[in-house]
Amino acid sequence: MSATGERLSPLGMLARLVSFDTESDKSNLALIDSVCAYLDGWGIPYLRLPNAVGDKAAVLATVGPMVDGGVVLSGHTDVVPVAGQAWSSDPFTLRVADGRAYGRGAVDMKGFDALALALVPDMLAAGLKRPIHILLSYDEETTCLGSMDGIARFGVDLPRPGAVIVGEPTGMEVADAHKSIVTCLTTVHGHEAHSARPALGANAVTAACDLVAGLNRIADLMIERGDPSGRFDPAATTVHVGTINGGTARNILAKVCRFHWEYRSLPDLDPGEIPRLFAAEVERVTRERLNRYGAFGRIETLEEVDIPGLAPEPGSEAERLCLRLAGRNRTVAVPYATEAGQFQAAGIPTVVCGPGDIAQAHQPDEFITLDAFGQGERFLRKLIEAYAS
Repeated sequence: MSATGERLSPLGMLARLVSFDTESDKSNLALIDSVCAYLDGWGIPYLRLPNAVGDKAAVLATVGPMVDGGVVLSGHTDVVPVAGQAWSSDPFTLRVADGRAYGRGAVDMKGFDALALALVPDMLAAGLKRPIHILLSYDEETTCLGSMDGIARFGVDLPRPGAVIVGEPTGMEVADAHKSIVTCLTTVHGHEAHSARPALGANAVTAACDLVAGLNRIADLMIERGDPSGRFDPAATTVHVGTINGGTARNILAKVCRFHWEYRSLPDLDPGEIPRLFAAEVERVTRERLNRYGAFGRIETLEEVDIPGLAPEPGSEAERLCLRLAGRNRTVAVPYATEAGQFQAAGIPTVVCGPGDIAQAHQPDEFITLDAFGQGERFLRKLIEAYAS
């Protein structure tokens, strides 16, 4: 074991990670530099995986022997913005009070990251027989693409793990399922004309409103179909329109209107169904509304984000491992998306299991209770013991 390694308590490591403002629209490189220096101190091999622009990076470290069958502890380093939120103290200075640790990212999910990093010396001292990989990503809060370069290395120039634990807050319940997310930007192109002569143009706002109504009908169809598994809340695939913007004046047919929308699908939904239903709405609105008086307009949809869901894999190594370590006898489903589906798509058994309550995430005065933080630490200590035997 390196004599130069820096020892930090889990809470001390959390304070360090929280101190870096890693909102998703900002660089995380200062945090990654700090993590890499810490790993260097303990002689831990790692890969630094920058994005294409070079302003963000993931890090993938391996503690223990370079053999197949290890476990990945996966966490993200980015956090959601604090702008407009009423915090009681500096969101980037960890504050411990009343049995809670407050700070942006304390629960989502620098708490899990801090536990994994703080226990590196214990992993080394345990003499692991199988490796523990630590993958810290970026952009999970926006695209979930920051883990992809790391995932691609497993089974290529790194050993192939047997299980992945994504440490999003589940209260240490073992989640084996979550919905997928697809986000889209639809742009309606019309043709400007005086509102007194509507036949001379095409109103992009009116056509966009028809499309939003169509999405509402698709949402109602999904609600009517429900969730046959009975595991999800809300109990259906959801369709949502978040923003809409268009037009220049009340008496001008709008030239352009854009709206952002998303759908969060149950794991068993045909991934092509909602795009097909929406395409039919686009064809109808283009014909009946936008180009009623001539070939004035067109409609474009750009898929911005596609985050795969997590489907149950009963009896998988990840499920069995986490149920045993967490002392649970059943799995749960969670309503939010994670990077877990990407690991599963790469053929690696994956579950979501981490300390804290997701209800505290993205809130002003975000916190993790010290009890929950301690539960996460005990879980990882049991993991270290299991992989050393």
